[in-house]
Amino acid sequence: MGARLSALIIKELLAILRDPRGRVVLIVPPILQLVVFAFAATLEVKDVALAVLDHDRGHWASELVGRFEGSPTFGEIRHIGSVGEIRGLMDNQEVIAVAQIPQDFSADIAARRAASLQLILDGRRSNAAQIVQGYVAGIVQGLNADIAAAQGRPGPPSTLIGRSWFNPNLDYQWFTVPSLIGTIGLLLGISVTALSIAREKELGTFEQLLVSPLRPAEILFGKTVPSLLIGLFHGTIFLLIAIHAFGIPYTGSIWLLYGSLAVYLVSVIGIGLFISTLAQTQQQAFLGAFVFAAPAILLSGFATPVENMPDWLQDLTLINPLRHFLVIVNGLFTKDMPLATVAANAWPLTVIALVTMTLASWLFRRRLG
Repeated sequence: MGARLSALIIKELLAILRDPRGRVVLIVPPILQLVVFAFAATLEVKDVALAVLDHDRGHWASELVGRFEGSPTFGEIRHIGSVGEIRGLMDNQEVIAVAQIPQDFSADIAARRAASLQLILDGRRSNAAQIVQGYVAGIVQGLNADIAAAQGRPGPPSTLIGRSWFNPNLDYQWFTVPSLIGTIGLLLGISVTALSIAREKELGTFEQLLVSPLRPAEILFGKTVPSLLIGLFHGTIFLLIAIHAFGIPYTGSIWLLYGSLAVYLVSVIGIGLFISTLAQTQQQAFLGAFVFAAPAILLSGFATPVENMPDWLQDLTLINPLRHFLVIVNGLFTKDMPLATVAANAWPLTVIALVTMTLASWLFRRRLG
């Protein structure tokens, strides 16, 4: 069996790489996409989650929290009771920022002393964090204006001190470039795999596979491995470009990255095989890949934060492998995400991979029957 699988895998790699134009398509467009999207991608922020740690609970602190709750920018205000809760909220990206109100906030304002409050931002989502900081600053400025008018004082009663975790300078490329490892990997993995079986059908070589000693499971395995190797190869290129060309620090475990990338690619390849088994021509397979890839990118949190979407759409994103992988790759790049957190985001990828590969195998066997 090993010799048969090796022959099929080599045959698939040669079919993909023997065409000079095909080699150019596999190498040049992904790198161009990485560069272009890294500079062109923008994010919109609304209806995000904000956590509030109120040590004061005085009049002006309550007034500030009330303005946060009344702002249309924030869809959810989480009240937490200790500094220790901040780490968990940030690690799991449950909130984009935490406002810390010190114990003497209201007393300082009542005594006409300058008061301060701290805003902790999730720097992994740099563009969104900067926008949220601007929203919070606007709310604080509005409170300052009302206090100054009531007390007849010229200076601002309070100041906002921003502190960004994981990305101190809030460089948006620290989010977009690592995310492109998953985004472009999705486009490549699903397109290459979706065209695989459809190409065999269109060229008339699919029947030769059927009469070969290879079993259906071996054929699917042989179709999976080349796409997986190509995906890992591109992932390595993108990782090197991100670190050396864009200067983005990589702080996590390289083995966790490659392990999660492999599981992610298998889930994508399973979808591609399912599309390829359904399609009769390469054109149909290409259109099927596009129909899946475009919504998958839009629902991943790359272009628009997931929390901006309606609740029913947020539930739908849970079956999107790209959504889970973006959390992993951004966490490994900038915050040395621990194994437990990686596993919490990787197990949905494992489930998706098992389901998609099982469906592809079932449909393949049914078409053979």
